[in-house]
Amino acid sequence: MRTSFRIVMSLATALIIAGCSTGSRKGVRAEIQTTEGDIVISLSDLTPLHRDNFIKLAESGFYNGVTFHRVIKDFMIQTGDGSTRQDSSLISDDYTIPAEINDSLFHRRGAVAAARTGDDVNPERNSSGTQFYIVQGKVYNDEDLAATTQRIEYNRRQFLYNKALLDLRKEAAQDGKEMSEDEIQQAAIIKAYEAMEEAGPYVMPENRRTVYKTEGGTPFLDGAYTVFGEVLEGMEVVDAIAGTATDMTDKPVKDIRIVKVKITR
Repeated sequence: MRTSFRIVMSLATALIIAGCSTGSRKGVRAEIQTTEGDIVISLSDLTPLHRDNFIKLAESGFYNGVTFHRVIKDFMIQTGDGSTRQDSSLISDDYTIPAEINDSLFHRRGAVAAARTGDDVNPERNSSGTQFYIVQGKVYNDEDLAATTQRIEYNRRQFLYNKALLDLRKEAAQDGKEMSEDEIQQAAIIKAYEAMEEAGPYVMPENRRTVYKTEGGTPFLDGAYTVFGEVLEGMEVVDAIAGTATDMTDKPVKDIRIVKVKITR
């Protein structure tokens, strides 16, 4: 990469046009050895808190033996719940990481992202300390993306409302204000509307639309969860896991486990 400025700029432009998440391709690599085969991922330097946390967990052996406990075909495969491992004496998974949502890292096919609790109880969108998912996704057409844009707009309104609601409740408690729940909710609606007006409508970047129409992914999650890496090798393993039989709770009927995660710097 240490060539002339012109070549570097030309390469950067080409990557942007292609919709590549350059921040993740330059990061530390991790080989996730599973009972179904190996998946090689890259951890993004644009999300250092998530990168370093994943490295710590991998090198401690935390992921050894955990299952893929939630699997949804054409969506994603999720893992990292310490309670699914036979030996639960390692690092606690009862912690969160501040969100590192970066617009250049999105939910294309193969994206690696952190799971989290919902906006209603987690308006800061902090990530689970240990659980993550890998996007399988599907290919979208223009009509699908139009509907997805509406869904993202709705999710933004709900997020801003929930955040305003929590902030107003805290302010009322700290200042000793006597406000009814109806008054707080009405004030939250106004604050959320003002924030939406200031932000303007959501517009999906054209290069991202191209990726979702050719490679696929889960665009409705964009901007709401921290993407911190991507699959470099082994998408066929992701597809195999995503296609396994599951029960009514999306748990695979047959346990599929991570054997080991090996960090390669």
